[in-house]
Amino acid sequence: MPKLKTNKGAAKRFKKTANGFKRGQSHRSHILTKKSAKRKRQLGRPMHVAESDVKSIQQMIPNV
Repeated sequence: MPKLKTNKGAAKRFKKTANGFKRGQSHRSHILTKKSAKRKRQLGRPMHVAESDVKSIQQMIPNV
């Protein structure tokens, strides 16, 4: 049986938590002048991955 390999791109983007996986949010890298302070502040917080995507992430990160 071959070893299971981790998708390194996914490993850098998702972290395992007790309730699933957490991820960062997009739209925070540039063109920030037109975005409100509230919107930028909320984009900085991590989010949980949707239930429909958890299975595919577990396949990409098998050894977590």
